[in-house]
Amino acid sequence: MTDRSPAYGLQICVDCARPHDLADWWAEALRWEVEVPDEDFIRRMVAEGHATEDEITTHHGRLVWVAGAAIGPPPGMTVSQDRPRILFQPVPEAKTVKNRVHWDLREPGADDDRRAAEVERLVALGATRIGSGRQGPFGWIVLADPEGNEFCV
Repeated sequence: MTDRSPAYGLQICVDCARPHDLADWWAEALRWEVEVPDEDFIRRMVAEGHATEDEITTHHGRLVWVAGAAIGPPPGMTVSQDRPRILFQPVPEAKTVKNRVHWDLREPGADDDRRAAEVERLVALGATRIGSGRQGPFGWIVLADPEGNEFCV
């Protein structure tokens, strides 16, 4: 018998040193948006003792949680009902080895010229080109984000 429960939504969590900066970078890279926290809610949580001043900071002039920043597709983008989300969260240790999981950024129908243009856009944003690969008719470029997390285009 098949389980007819709803499918899970997906949030990917990325450990990083500077979550708000990396969220900004990935939002620009993916053409997504940084989720803007409700500043009144944050202030209320501090005022009511549910959070402390040490748990908040400002980023680009806005009050945000130190614990992380999230991005998602912009409104109007065709996605599932439960929008995918990427959460960037601070950790004390630096990245030291190759990712066990990485992202492949795909644009349907993109040819080698279009892929090269996209790689140049990402490098201009701060990505580092690491290498490339090809398997039959399929090719990809390996890049790293500003904190060294590998991904492919």
